[in-house]
Amino acid sequence: MDRLIYTAMTGATGVLSRQAAIAHNLANLATPGYKAEEHRLRAVHVLTHNQPPALPTRAFAVDASTHTDFSEGALHHTGNPLDLAVKGRGFIALAMPDGTEAYTRAGALEISENGILQTKRGIPVMGDGGVITIPPDSRVAIEADGTISVVPETGAQNTVNAVGRIKLVQPEERELVRGADGLFRLANGEAAPLAENVRIATGYLEMSNVNPVAEMVAMISAARQFELQMRMLTTAEQNDRAATQVLARA
Repeated sequence: MDRLIYTAMTGATGVLSRQAAIAHNLANLATPGYKAEEHRLRAVHVLTHNQPPALPTRAFAVDASTHTDFSEGALHHTGNPLDLAVKGRGFIALAMPDGTEAYTRAGALEISENGILQTKRGIPVMGDGGVITIPPDSRVAIEADGTISVVPETGAQNTVNAVGRIKLVQPEERELVRGADGLFRLANGEAAPLAENVRIATGYLEMSNVNPVAEMVAMISAARQFELQMRMLTTAEQNDRAATQVLARA
């Protein structure tokens, strides 16, 4: 028997997951460094052990993978010396509480009350020698290669000291996975090596790469696809009711 209800159900489920991804992209339209995501569906032919076999035109829709768009977002000038934007491909390494590394392109940094250079969410930035600590009463300057220099605002103000270098990495994008916290990690759980060719721009933030017009069009398209799947479910119900009436008369 051709189980139309199941094929329509998988299609509706896949469209719902795609709609959730689109809504998440639109919600992060103004989030610095955010990379748009997309759920990719795959058609899987229905296999049956009964005779006759399922029609070759019947297929289940399976949520095969979540694709991330790593294209660059527009740069927004802030003038803040602690705001960073990665030029081209690359990521800023963060030191996670469990000892692992995570990667982001959201370069809005700040200095904690303990002098730790961290993100706005309180995650320390990874340096060449571990977590980077900024001395108190110092003016910070960050070079294009991530080297951090400080100038004391009291005492010997002509003294420039290098306190560390931000770890910039350039892993293969296909090897990255997005975590529930929005940060990227290597699929094998290891730490990416330092990339000497990655450069940053100080005083800028990379904005989200979400295209609002394209996302709205995709949202409308997904809504119409979901409506089509629901019509198929209704049709399957009507066919079943009609078949039952015919058998009852017989």
